[in-house]
Amino acid sequence: MSDSAGFNIEELINVTALKGGGDMQELKVEQVMSKLRRLQQGKSILEEEIKEIKSVSDSLQKELSTLQTEAYRLEGIHKEKEELCMKLQFQCEESEHDSDRQLKQNKKSDELLEQHKCEIQEFKLKHRKQRMKFENQLNQLIDQHKNLHSVFTPERLPDEIEAAENTNTQLLSAEQMKLAQLHRLSEELEEVRKRKQPATAADTQEETFL
Repeated sequence: MSDSAGFNIEELINVTALKGGGDMQELKVEQVMSKLRRLQQGKSILEEEIKEIKSVSDSLQKELSTLQTEAYRLEGIHKEKEELCMKLQFQCEESEHDSDRQLKQNKKSDELLEQHKCEIQEFKLKHRKQRMKFENQLNQLIDQHKNLHSVFTPERLPDEIEAAENTNTQLLSAEQMKLAQLHRLSEELEEVRKRKQPATAADTQEETFL
């Protein structure tokens, strides 16, 4: 209650006490007044506590609003992080697939390179055998012509020499064809190596990046 309300009550009690008279009634009035003062003090304390509680409540409400705003912001950041994580995971899987494809391609290139090496070695061996055979045939032909020179007349010697030269030309042509085939295989091998080198460089760059 307000002070004016308390004053009116005290006036009312005083008037009642005057009308009733006697010490007993004055004692009761004092007790009532004392109790009323305690109640008014309690009311004042409660009002202060209510103000404090209201102030604390307003502060907590502001803090709750701030926390909700921060929660919304953190939720947005968390969503962005999840999307970024999914994107990075996808890129990682794509990189693994590319790496697997590159490894398979390198393996295939190595197998092809090894196959070409074997073919070249085989061709060289075959060419060496043919050359040795050609040299033996040429030596035999020279020996035969030496022997024929003593058997045939000088008139037939130019024809025999021409025939030997034709045979020699044919053998040389065959050798040139074999050499051309060997050169072509060497170029193919070099081309396979060149195709493999950029892929190896790309793998090195990717490992450096990671």
